[in-house]
Amino acid sequence: MTGSEATPSFRLAYVPGATPAKWVRIWNERLPDVPLNLVAVPAAEAEDLLRDGEADAGLVRLPVDRDYFSAIPLYTETSVVVIPKDHLAAAFDEVSADDIADEIVLHPLDDPLDWEKPPGQPAFERPATTADAIELVAAGIGLLVVPQSLARLHHRKDLTYRTITGVPQSQVALAWPEERTTDLVDDFIGIVRGRTVNSTRGRRGGQEDDKQVKKGAASAAKSGSSRTGKPGAKTPRASAKSGGSKAGGAKSGGARAGGAKSGGSRAGSGAKRAKPRRRS
Repeated sequence: MTGSEATPSFRLAYVPGATPAKWVRIWNERLPDVPLNLVAVPAAEAEDLLRDGEADAGLVRLPVDRDYFSAIPLYTETSVVVIPKDHLAAAFDEVSADDIADEIVLHPLDDPLDWEKPPGQPAFERPATTADAIELVAAGIGLLVVPQSLARLHHRKDLTYRTITGVPQSQVALAWPEERTTDLVDDFIGIVRGRTVNSTRGRRGGQEDDKQVKKGAASAAKSGSSRTGKPGAKTPRASAKSGGSKAGGAKSGGARAGGAKSGGSRAGSGAKRAKPRRRS
């Protein structure tokens, strides 16, 4: 079997914390003959993976290179601070960046938040990954601010988290190389945008249907203009003829008024019937 004859599949990359399960379920319901393969990728490597063609599209964290990628923002995550369960901040439902200004706050190299000025006091060195930073928080070395999904992903019994204000938030988006917008990519776009199974928007096959719809609309418009246009132009001429026959009425009026021929023929007919009487 050649590559062109191989069964098509769709490869979806996703970064830690992104949750593609709902869209994967819908895909499997709508396109059961097209396997969807999930590709887990660290956030820092997601763009390179998509550039190299190792996935068709990906659930990534913004920002991405918008000169190369098309991206549809999907949702914005709440930011939280991960703390030991016995930390003072655990007594509150929400804290602010100012509340942890005197704390050591860890900023791993794969930090997904776009900081202008990180809160708290910096650690002596940055952890390589979020998972490493979680281990340090558990060891009582510092705190960590992350999107809520990452706090859940790295949940530990000895740690908790609280919503934090005054810090950046992370946006998750569907991204793909713009020059490789395939039919299957269009199908997945329709799913994440909540389109129904009968919708033709967003799919190349559907674009052909759209063309037919537009063609039909144009034909209907042309037909409508012919009913109100050209025939309409003829209508005044027809009216002129009609009006002329009524107003000019030389033929019909003359026939009615002139009826001399008709009257004469009746009179003549009577004269012919009188002659036999005179002979007798």
